[in-house]
Parts: sequence; C-alpha cells; structure tokens
Amino acid sequence: MKTLCHEHVVIDLSMMKNDPDAQMLDGTAILEDLQQTVASGIQRIIDVTNIGMGRDVRTAKALCEKACVAVSFSTGFYKEPFFPKIVLEKSESELAALMIKEITDGIENTGERAKLIGEIGTGNEISPTEAKVFRAAALAQRETGVPIYTHMTLGRLGLEQVKILKAAGADLEKVVIGHVDLNPELDYYLRLLDHGVYLGFDTIGKQTYQPDALRASLIVKLSNRGYAEKLLLSTDITRLSHLRRYGGYGRAYLMESFVPMLRELGLSDRDLNLMLSEAPEKLFGPF
Repeated sequence: MKTLCHEHVVIDLSMMKNDPDAQMLDGTAILEDLQQTVASGIQRIIDVTNIGMGRDVRTAKALCEKACVAVSFSTGFYKEPFFPKIVLEKSESELAALMIKEITDGIENTGERAKLIGEIGTGNEISPTEAKVFRAAALAQRETGVPIYTHMTLGRLGLEQVKILKAAGADLEKVVIGHVDLNPELDYYLRLLDHGVYLGFDTIGKQTYQPDALRASLIVKLSNRGYAEKLLLSTDITRLSHLRRYGGYGRAYLMESFVPMLRELGLSDRDLNLMLSEAPEKLFGPF
C-alpha cells in the first residue's frame, strides 16, 4: 500500500498566520486533489493534523472515502503559537491521558481512533511548553505503542527532539523526525539515523525551501548507504495554493514527478517500495 506519510486533508492555520491561504477547507478542491493522488498510485494517507490545527476528522474521512483512499488520523498538539489553552493549563500526565483516550477510545465521537501522535513540533528554539508536549507524547507512546511524528522548523533541532524523547522513555524506533529535507545536510541525517529514528522527507514539492533535485540526491545517497527502510516520503500540503485547482503542485506530484526523478538517479524499485510501502506499513501498521 503506497503511503504519503505526512499530510493534512483538512487544516486551518489561517487565524494564527493571518493568511486565508492557510485555510484549506475547499472540499471540491481537496477531493479533486485526493482523486488525482489515488490515480497517481497512492493508496493511503497519514494525516498528521492534530488538536489546535483545525482538525476535522469527519470531513477528512468523508472526503477520503469519496476518493477511495485510506486515511489514518493523529492526536497530539502542534507547536507554539498554535497550542490551545489546555496545553498551558494541563500537566504532562493530563496531556498524555488525553492523547491516550483518542488512541484507545476514539477522536471526538467520530468512530476513528488516532493511529499516531503527531505532528508535534518545535520552533527556532524549543520552548518549555513544546518540551512538555514532547514528554507527554512519550508517556502516551509508552502506554499505547503508537508512533510519534515530529515537526522541525526549517529542519532544525532534530537531535534536541530526540534527546527529549529518549529521556522521557520514548521508543525511538517508532519516532519520525519530520521535515529533514528542509535542512539538506547528509552528516546530520546520519547522526539522527544513529538513534534508530525514521527521517521524514516530507516537504517534497516545496521548492522555494529546497530544490527537489537536492532532496532526491540526498535520498539516493542515504539509500545507497542502506537506509531506504528508514526514509518516509510526503508532500505536506497545507495551503490552498498547494492544490492544483489553485495553481499548486498537488499530492500527485510525488508519484508523477518526484519518483521518476529518483529513478533517473538510480534508485531501485526495491528501495522505492521500502520507502512508499514497507516502511510505512511496518511503522503505522496495516490499514
């Protein structure tokens, strides 16, 4: 089952960003994008939209059902300044209990249980509240065994994230350090991989940050070193302008354009299958 491992079917960060483009609520455009994604060969989406990000599980589930794509949902809290008040008010154990409830009992009476904790993030520095969320996530993971998916602002502070999670008892073999492709440093990737974590090359298509040719070359270099089973791919669509109806690249870009780029650089079908199918199924489980 080919999987996009870091997506947001429905998301609304427009209020904090003061930008209507960050309000991805156009159901027609989202459905079109999902249908194009399925036509490109993707069969599953990991939705890392959590509490405080405009999460709407009912709408996202309905859209994915119409598009005939499987979807797994998340629990947790994003980063400063997107935290809801409860993150400031509640203790680590209370936040962990809330995550555990969404994993074991379901999300807001939708009938959908969270399959992972994510995306939990850090800014340019790690705030005390962000660190609290990471520790709470580790507590929840220890109780439930689900994966944790992180957000790194501009691909930085991954080793610091690992340090917090490790100290709190997280299983690093079930942690994805996200957005590594925003910080194209091979040695940095190798240092992260030494801890057993997965790496999220998950902003594919966002070429104003980094050119996709560079992303592709780094993926191939890591694969040649035997790390294909630790690499996850996605496009992190978060804005209306990312959708093709609004002039963007769309999620189908990964299979239609980026995968051929990887093949041209010599990436084997075996390693592609590891990244797109086997590694996601091992980490997130079968749908």
